[in-house]
Amino acid sequence: MTTTARHKNSNGTARVAAPGRTRTPAATGARAVGGAESVDPAELPVRPGEDAWTSVEVAELHAELISELERLQAEIDASEAAITGLMRDSNDGAGDDQVDAGTKNISRESELALGNNARDSLAQTERALGRLEGVGFGVCESCGQAIGKARMQAFPRATLCVQCKAKQERR
Repeated sequence: MTTTARHKNSNGTARVAAPGRTRTPAATGARAVGGAESVDPAELPVRPGEDAWTSVEVAELHAELISELERLQAEIDASEAAITGLMRDSNDGAGDDQVDAGTKNISRESELALGNNARDSLAQTERALGRLEGVGFGVCESCGQAIGKARMQAFPRATLCVQCKAKQERR
C-alpha cells in the first residue's frame, strides 16, 4: 500500500506527494492559490527610472514560473526513474570489472546530483511564485530595496539586488 504525505508549499498551499516525490500545484494540474490575477502590479517594487509593472508582465512572469515548476518536476521524475534503473542494474553487476563498477557508481552519483539540483531549483521557484502571489517579490532580502524589474524578469527567483549579490559572492 502506498502512503501519501501532506506538505505545505512556501506560499502556504497544501500539496500531496508520494514518498520521495515533491508535487507542486502546477505538477499535479492544480492551479496555484491566488494566481497572477491576484497580484496588483502597482504593489510590485521597481528601481528608480524603471517603468512600473503591468498586468501583462506579471501574468507572463507567473506563467513562466508555473512552466518552470512543471519542467523541473518532469526533470525530477525522469531523474528518479533513471536512479531507480541504475540501482536495479547495480545488483546484477556480478562479474563486472572495476571499470564497469566505477562507471556505474559515477552514473548514479551524477544522476543523484542532477536530481538534487532540480529539487533545489524547484524549491526556489516555488518560493518565487509564493513571493509573487504573496509578499516580498522584487524586494532584496538583505537591504530591503527593490531588486529591479529587469533583474526579476531575467531571473524571477532572485532574492538579492545586484549590489547585495555581488557582496555575497565576494565573501
